[in-house]
Amino acid sequence: MSEKILVTGAGGQIGTELVTKLVEKYGVDQVISSDLRISEGSQNTIQLDVTNKENLEAVCLEYGISQIYHLAAILSAKGEENPLWAWQVNMGSLFNVFETARKLNLTRIFYPSSIAVFGLEAPKKLTPQHAVLIPESIYGISKAAGENLANYYFKRYGLDVRSVRYPGLIGYKSLPGGGTTDYAVEIYHKAVLHEPFECYLQSDAALPMMYMEDALNATLQIMEVDSSRLSLRTGYNIAGCSFDPAEITESVRKYYPDFEVTYKPDFRQKIAESWPASIDDSIARNDWGWTPHYGLEEMTAEMINNLRKKYSGKN
Repeated sequence: MSEKILVTGAGGQIGTELVTKLVEKYGVDQVISSDLRISEGSQNTIQLDVTNKENLEAVCLEYGISQIYHLAAILSAKGEENPLWAWQVNMGSLFNVFETARKLNLTRIFYPSSIAVFGLEAPKKLTPQHAVLIPESIYGISKAAGENLANYYFKRYGLDVRSVRYPGLIGYKSLPGGGTTDYAVEIYHKAVLHEPFECYLQSDAALPMMYMEDALNATLQIMEVDSSRLSLRTGYNIAGCSFDPAEITESVRKYYPDFEVTYKPDFRQKIAESWPASIDDSIARNDWGWTPHYGLEEMTAEMINNLRKKYSGKN
């Protein structure tokens, strides 16, 4: 039977590009995009508030959905501005997805977790898969709870939930949506536009990052692998490359030597300090063959080349 896929939060940084990949693989009629707000003229995109369980279930029945990629969430920086709202959206929507999937016998669910599940008690370098999880942000708390909920639904009901812990994601096709690692996207836009950049993290705030293409490949790969190869039903560590704002600045200056960067740390610095500087993803590599393809230099080349095309005539 051909899969019919629902993507929630499809208008976000990941969803914008993941939908394209899914359409390429399964066909345009097999992928339903949804978001709280949709742009005019969008095809196969529906308006859906995933915190409304009845509406979610109705959509799944109407379109014959068999898989859900549940991307709708309030991210770390936005979450700290309104923690109660972030918890209600992140956990309420996840319960709705899991309950709908259980009730309708959906075949597979993708739940994106995050390095935000780690806190100060976890090793800072090469953070292992099974490090203690005491997150410092409401986003991280919700993601850690979501991982345990995914594991519960798998063991209690046999629901085939699959998850990866995304690091900071960097891509050129859409702007980020309120995360602590957003600076690593904004910096490329500023450079290509010949504008100065004020960074809200300290110059030495090293964090795990990943180019969007690698993140999309990891997502599709874990969803396609045979269930028997998965030893985890929480969230797999996956790693791309790690760097700090000073290192990405030097990478950008190979293209724009006069690029001006200043530092004015804000509340996001404290969030960054609670996260790992690098990730051990050996279990994902061993279980389902995960391998990244982009380091910092390859990513910088891709970002600048594509943003130059995007801003052609403006710089």
